[in-house]
Amino acid sequence: MDSHDLRIGDAEREQTMAVLREHFAQGRLTHEELDERLDQALASKTARDLSKVTADLPGPQPAPGYREPAPHYDPHHDPHHDMDGWREAMSAHRRQMQSMHQSHHDMRHSMHQARREMRRQWREQGGNHPWRRHRGPHPFMGVLFVFLLLGLIFGGFGIFKVLFVVWLGAMVFSLIHRRFHHRR
Repeated sequence: MDSHDLRIGDAEREQTMAVLREHFAQGRLTHEELDERLDQALASKTARDLSKVTADLPGPQPAPGYREPAPHYDPHHDPHHDMDGWREAMSAHRRQMQSMHQSHHDMRHSMHQARREMRRQWREQGGNHPWRRHRGPHPFMGVLFVFLLLGLIFGGFGIFKVLFVVWLGAMVFSLIHRRFHHRR
């Protein structure tokens, strides 16, 4: 039996899919081609099927049934307690976190500058800010004033007093609300 006709396992499929992703990252494959070839790699049952997926791509083709040799065990070197490797990994992690923090800080600073520039431009164009607060009395005050006048004309003096007190209360509430909530 030919070695290309031997069945393969998940490790060989994963190795081929990693090679395909690397070729995609280097621009040799489009996204559609990558998806198609990954599907073919997952559906491969023999080494021959798997080699067809990467046949037209440069680089060494994995031999059928090839596996990385097992690392040589050194009783004096325990990889789980490799302090130099751990220090390097922690140093790389720290640099990455500092880089992310700096990019986040730069992004916030540029957004702040953009907001400041937008406000300056709006002020120069006449001050029509989209966040500008309404400066006059609340529209409800006008409606209440109309009812106050109608109550005075058609409803007699009793309804006029009630509406006048409600109108005064609404005006006072509106002034207090503006005083405490719109300070800047």
